[in-house]
Amino acid sequence: MSTTENQPVPGGIDEATSAPVRAAGAVLWRAGAAGAEVALVHRPRYDDWSLPKGKLDPGELPAHAAVREVAEETGFSCVLSRFLTRVDYSVPVAGGGRAPKVVDYFTARAGDGSFAPNDEVDELRWLPTGRARELLSYPHDAGVLDAFEKSPAQSATVLLVRHAKAGKRSEWAGDDDLRPLTEAGQRQRDALHSLLSLFGPARIYSAPRLRCEQTVAPIATDLGIGIATEPLFSEEGYLGDPDAAADALRGVADGPGTAVVCSQGGVIPDLVARLADSTDLRLGEVASRKGSVWTLTFARDRSSGNGSAPALRLAAADYLADPLA
Repeated sequence: MSTTENQPVPGGIDEATSAPVRAAGAVLWRAGAAGAEVALVHRPRYDDWSLPKGKLDPGELPAHAAVREVAEETGFSCVLSRFLTRVDYSVPVAGGGRAPKVVDYFTARAGDGSFAPNDEVDELRWLPTGRARELLSYPHDAGVLDAFEKSPAQSATVLLVRHAKAGKRSEWAGDDDLRPLTEAGQRQRDALHSLLSLFGPARIYSAPRLRCEQTVAPIATDLGIGIATEPLFSEEGYLGDPDAAADALRGVADGPGTAVVCSQGGVIPDLVARLADSTDLRLGEVASRKGSVWTLTFARDRSSGNGSAPALRLAAADYLADPLA
């Protein structure tokens, strides 16, 4: 079997001599009779079995590339649920030498579609993770499956968004609640619209601020629903009762489907850290640039909860920077 395209070499990317190659892929899964089944693809060019993935197009974000590559290689649409892991290794390049390859993987649930052999992939198999691991050609792909298996089987996703740019508070003469997005903020809003749509949101929440509501308005328009306002997700509401705000976010997570929550910079770092600390999840510094997103994965763990708040615990938190950064 020829496996040179993706085979890591001793020393990893330290041996690279060329510019990094960026790529993205997904663990594409569906519900099977005995649990989750994942999709593996066979590429005749390399005679290997791997997870769906491919290089980023110029200007493309990893999340967009993952969804596009899944569709191109498997024929299935998909909905992302979270960033899963990043894999680094080196690959040979034309003219000799090697280049570092960086692949971002997401968890993706399969939607509609059907497989047909194409120029890159001639066979697709749906397999339980144990059998898939045995078939995979590369150890780093098995590591991606390990990360997938560690994800909670019953989970809920909240996309916690910091509003897009709205200029400086000191330069706005009116009611600060009504401070709107700037032109730069509108560009961020449009980029966020494209990114958040990949996660299949079903519900939209916002702090009662015009700039927050404007940031998520395109998603609400797509869904044909209103934006539910929650004062606890505003800075003054949060500071008045941070524990109630954390419980409110768990309540949002406990609803049907993926939810989007738009909040402020004075809320998000402490709120994410508070949720993480309650379950001993180690995050380090919690960033929160304007237009950024925290993908929060909650486990539906009936042994947790305080008797009044939903029995959910934060199982993973992944930061997606401003898509225009």
